[in-house]
Amino acid sequence: MPSIISVAEASPKHVVHQNEVMNFARDLFSESYKDLERLLKVFQNGQIEKRHFAKDLDWFKRDHTFQEKNDAYIECAVELGAEAMKACLTSKEFLVEDIPFEEIDAIFTISSTGISTPSIEARIMNILPFSEHTKRIPIWGLGCAGGASGLARAYEYCLAYPKAKVLVLAIELCSLTFQRNDFSKSNLVGTSLFADGVACVLVTGDEGKPSKLIKESAPRVIATQSTTMKHSTDVMGWDVKNDGLYVIFSRDIPSIVEKWLKPNALGFLENNHIKLEQITHFIAHPGGRKVIEAYQESLDFKPEMTEISLQVLKEYGNMSSSTILYVLRRFMHSGKKGDIGLAAALGPGFSSELLLLEWS
Repeated sequence: MPSIISVAEASPKHVVHQNEVMNFARDLFSESYKDLERLLKVFQNGQIEKRHFAKDLDWFKRDHTFQEKNDAYIECAVELGAEAMKACLTSKEFLVEDIPFEEIDAIFTISSTGISTPSIEARIMNILPFSEHTKRIPIWGLGCAGGASGLARAYEYCLAYPKAKVLVLAIELCSLTFQRNDFSKSNLVGTSLFADGVACVLVTGDEGKPSKLIKESAPRVIATQSTTMKHSTDVMGWDVKNDGLYVIFSRDIPSIVEKWLKPNALGFLENNHIKLEQITHFIAHPGGRKVIEAYQESLDFKPEMTEISLQVLKEYGNMSSSTILYVLRRFMHSGKKGDIGLAAALGPGFSSELLLLEWS
């Protein structure tokens, strides 16, 4: 079975603490809501302490055209994407020897927060020495589910090509979609939650796996499952307007998670002859505090099962597709031979992506 060999992160340099963003939102939304102070509690209740942004807060106090935002997305995505790819292939955390760029067969690039044609990995291939024959598979529009979906598609690629070495590159610069003149509650919630981050994962087929690794074991992907809920396109996503991307963010997401995820996950595990109590690690995309609590309630998990996801949320916020890969990196350190993991992420559609992992 294909294995996850290395994970690396690249975060923007601008670190913003939650109280700073809350004060920014207070100034911005002060004339729009009479009960603003009550609404601003979402910044405190979300348990996020700091986030990383592509630009400093002063940049967001000015109006920017869609083109200006997207140009900033491309510039930052190329810079951070190249940094994450290099760190992944030269990781001293997971690799005994560096993996040459030329040995990468395919790159799955995941993003939903900017537009680029040629896609970002094509631009990075002019910076880093990948083979000119490296296959490029850009995937756009999966939102928070994208990181898990990218892993699943890389797994399928490596099943078909056992000698393959594949990179999954998740690039999300959510802050650059911020709409200064959108006074909706969805935008207020998004302002309290979303952040920027990039992550890169190396997945290999059985015959492409390095002979030696730093860790005694690495997670193999055993199975995956994609599920899309019918008639749920209004739950999460973007409205595309003249001045950019406007967030669609339903308040019903936690309740949907609680009601929908359990039968979805249990059916997936049953099909693979695994019981829920056999799960050692829950590699969950932390959509927000309420979503994490809904995971616990739905799957009857103890709080320690979501502790790592919550810690990533506290330190980085919700970085859309990249977030679950930040969580995965931490589980790469704690996983031991024989452990079984369930990875889960939810996104627009409304959809879920599940992966079953085993450390070996």
